[in-house]
Amino acid sequence: MRALKLHGRSIALIAIIVPLLAVFAYVAMRSGPLAPVKVTVVRVQEGTVSPTLFGIGTVEARHTYRIGPTLAGRVSRVEVQVGDRVSAGQVLGEMDAVDLSDRIRAQDAALKRARAGVREAEARQAFAQAQSRRYDKLSALQAASEEVAITRRQEREIAEAGLVAAREELARVQSERAALVAQLDNLKLVAPVDGVVTLREAEPGTTVVAGQAVVELIDPSSLWINLRLDQVGAGELARDLEAAIVLRSRSEAPLPGRVLRVEPRADAVTEELLAKVVFDSRPEPMPPLGELAEVTVALPPAPAAVVVPNAALRREAGEVGVWRVKEGRLHFAPIKLGAADLDGRVQVRAGLTAGEEIVLYSERALSRDSRIDVVSTLPGAHR
Repeated sequence: MRALKLHGRSIALIAIIVPLLAVFAYVAMRSGPLAPVKVTVVRVQEGTVSPTLFGIGTVEARHTYRIGPTLAGRVSRVEVQVGDRVSAGQVLGEMDAVDLSDRIRAQDAALKRARAGVREAEARQAFAQAQSRRYDKLSALQAASEEVAITRRQEREIAEAGLVAAREELARVQSERAALVAQLDNLKLVAPVDGVVTLREAEPGTTVVAGQAVVELIDPSSLWINLRLDQVGAGELARDLEAAIVLRSRSEAPLPGRVLRVEPRADAVTEELLAKVVFDSRPEPMPPLGELAEVTVALPPAPAAVVVPNAALRREAGEVGVWRVKEGRLHFAPIKLGAADLDGRVQVRAGLTAGEEIVLYSERALSRDSRIDVVSTLPGAHR
C-alpha cells in the first residue's frame, strides 16, 4: 500500500516537472541565449553608383597682402578699419616722413647748384674751344707762337673735362633726389588690389621695422576651401571635378564649386589628401576666414556592377565580407569592394553575384553556427 502511494507521488512530480522543463526549453529556444538571431535580408542586385567624396575644410584666401613700409619708421596715420572694402590704388595709411621733406628740399638746392655748374662749365668749354681755334690759326700764320697754341689746346681739354664732371655731378644729384622722392612715395601704404581689410596690426605712433605689416588685405574673389579628404577611395580625385560646399553658417544653402587642384603633398600623420576647392561664384556676404565647410566632391560615374548596402558589410577574421544566407544557413563571404556613394551603397568587385541573399541587419553579432529568424524589420533599423 505504501509503495503504491510513493509511486503516485512520483507520477505527480513528473507530471509537474516535465511541463516546466518543456516551458523552460521553449522559452530558452525562442527568447533566451539559444534563440535564433532575428535578421533582415536583402537580395544582391546589379546597379550603378555615383561615387562621391566627403571632407571638411576651412575657408582661406588664396591672395593675402600684408602691407607695410620698406624702411623702419613710425606710423603716421591708418585710414581703414577691419572689414572695410578698399579699391586698388587707395591709400590705406602713411608712415611719418620725419626729415625726408627737408632732405628733398636740400637736394633741390643741390640740383640748382649742379645745373648752374653745368652752365658754367659749358661756357668755359665754349670759350676754350674758340680760343684754341683762334690760336691754331694764328700759329699757322706764324702770328703767334706754337707754345701759346698748345697752351690753349690744353685749356680747351681742361674745360671739356670740367664740363663732363659738371654733367656727372648733375646726374648724381638728380639720382639722389629721385631716390628720396621714391622713399617719400613708399611712405604711403597703398592697396594693390580691390580687397577687404582683415587685420590692422599697427596704430598711429607705433614704430615698425621694414617689412612689418601695418594692414592685411585679402582679395575676396580668391577665396577657396582648404579641403582634407580621407585617402581611402580618393584616388580618382582630380581638378575641375564638381563640388558642393556647405558652410557651417549656411547649412541650408549648398554652394556650387569645383576642385582647383590636388596638393602634391598629403598629410602623412592623418592619412589625408589635401585639395583646394573654389566657389563658382563669390559668396555674399563673404564668409569669415577659418570657417569650417563641408565639401562633397562628385567623382565620375562608376560602371554597372554588383552593389550592396554598406550596412551589410561585416569584418570577420580581418576580412571584409557579408553574411550570405543559403538554405537557412549562414556563410561568410569575403568580398572585394569598389566605389561607394553617399547613399550608403558600395560596389562589389569580387566575391558575390547578383541574386544572392545576404544579411542586412541583425539584432546581434552573427557566427557560422548562429540560427537566424528572418524578419521584415528590426527596431531601429531600416530595410
